[in-house]
Amino acid sequence: MHRLILAISLLVSLMMYTSCTNQPTERNPELAAFFDTYFEERLKLFPLEATTQGDNRYNDQLPNDISAEFIANTRQFFTNNLQQLQTFDRERLSDEDKVSYDIFKREMEVQLEGLKFHQEYIPFQQFWGLPLTFGQLGSGAGAQPFKTVKDYEDWLKRVSAFKAWGDTAIANMRQGLATNLVLPASLVVKMIPQMNELVVNEPVQSLFYGPIKTMPADFSPEEKNRLTAAYKKAIQEDIVPTYRKLSDFLKNEYLPKARASSGIDMVPQGSALYTYLVKTWTTTDKTPEEIYQTGLTEVARIRSEMEKVKQQVGFTGTLDEFFTHLKNDPKFYPYKTPEDVLDAFRSIQAKIEPNLKTMFTKTPKTPFEIRQTEKFREASASAEYNQGSADGSRPGIFYVPIPDAAKFNITSGMESLFLHEAIPGHHYQISLQQENTNLPKFQRFSWYGAYGEGWALYCESLGIELGLYTDPYQYMGALGDEMHRAVRLVVDVGLHAKKMTREQAIKYMMDNEPISEDGATAEIERYMAIPGQALSYKIGALKIRELRSKYEQQLGNKFSLAAFHDEFLKDGCMPLDVLERKMDAWAERVK
Repeated sequence: MHRLILAISLLVSLMMYTSCTNQPTERNPELAAFFDTYFEERLKLFPLEATTQGDNRYNDQLPNDISAEFIANTRQFFTNNLQQLQTFDRERLSDEDKVSYDIFKREMEVQLEGLKFHQEYIPFQQFWGLPLTFGQLGSGAGAQPFKTVKDYEDWLKRVSAFKAWGDTAIANMRQGLATNLVLPASLVVKMIPQMNELVVNEPVQSLFYGPIKTMPADFSPEEKNRLTAAYKKAIQEDIVPTYRKLSDFLKNEYLPKARASSGIDMVPQGSALYTYLVKTWTTTDKTPEEIYQTGLTEVARIRSEMEKVKQQVGFTGTLDEFFTHLKNDPKFYPYKTPEDVLDAFRSIQAKIEPNLKTMFTKTPKTPFEIRQTEKFREASASAEYNQGSADGSRPGIFYVPIPDAAKFNITSGMESLFLHEAIPGHHYQISLQQENTNLPKFQRFSWYGAYGEGWALYCESLGIELGLYTDPYQYMGALGDEMHRAVRLVVDVGLHAKKMTREQAIKYMMDNEPISEDGATAEIERYMAIPGQALSYKIGALKIRELRSKYEQQLGNKFSLAAFHDEFLKDGCMPLDVLERKMDAWAERVK
């Protein structure tokens, strides 16, 4: 009997082992083909995405992506792809394919859900939208290439389509006025000068004349003359009239009817829209109230850290007085030229390079540059990272706005800013994702704020390990940046779900971090323009730190920080719940 039980036990074990080993380890070729087809169709639908990725096949196309016809096509596209995905049995897929399946399914569902809120009635604002992106593309310094005659002709076709987009934007905003889906007046007044900045009397004064000034020397004289004339005509007849029309509409028709309220909850379906945006940006099911409470807790924790720095440097006043000291003391304003500021960031890069090797086994091949933000958008821009192309032909660029170098404050968190926007933050994460040709393309070029911004904020917390924050004022700057993201949880939810006014939000921000009134105003107005987006940073960073701590405890001396970082970055952006399942599986393999 004992032998029979033993035999049965061995047989059951063998069957279980066989069942486990039958789990596919390779990617499903039919699923891969489906994902490839989706990606190709998506690039045709959204050609600006292709341009950003360095795929130049659709550089002459600019669909009217806020028109009713385009939105109907988009709805059908996402519906069809969701239905096709569900023909695959998820349980019969490899672990990597399950990750891809889960990301894709969620993406289709979220995109479809968002269409019911008519966000096309607010087609742009002061922070982002095609009128601003168009300036970057057409300047010759952005993602749109200007290397061949065809490149120059491609752009002219986009210019002619921009005129139609502008007319639709005005019609949509009129529809928004009719249905009370409108922007706050305090944002509209910022949009009008942005439009006016691109209205010029002479084409040669235009930002869009930039590519003519830098035309390749190998173009023939005939080509140069023809393209110069065509660009002058396009600027005079298409670009300037469109920006003038947008400016006049905003000033004369839209601003008088813009709303006095600050939060999105004050428009029709506003509360439901905010709940949707919170889910979209955080990739969690956390409620606005949960996030608000997390924000209050984090603000209190970081304030206590700031008090310690204040004591360390021997400042005897209150924390508010310390903030004022950091803003006003002339010793914190050492720069005279924009190049001085850029050199300071280059020195930060040089300082961290030796320690990066202990934290990352895999690093990007994509080149990296530090540049000053272009003048036309510098006044209202934040420091930012513009991704390079997947093939490395266009570098990743860390843009720094420097309207006046003499007003650039070294306690603003330069070291933490570099870790976040540049290396190892956005540059490592986005470049490694794009360079991983084993991923389906929709994953290689996807973006989730909670993952991407969460990673960048988590990278700020690596400062001490990377050899930074040795100066208490730079550490105070890093705490200021962390506080900034914690404050966002309070004010974003406050504005859009708790009736907090713009002025109350500005005051709360200034009470809790060393920021000027102009800086706080620009930030709060950004959150008013893109509700929920600012939540993604802190929610993502808290999850990454939570996972790291969990695996450090679980794995003990088997835990490798470089291996953790490599695994985290390997499969690119994904929702946080998908990420945790993936990382848990990695920890099991390490065990």
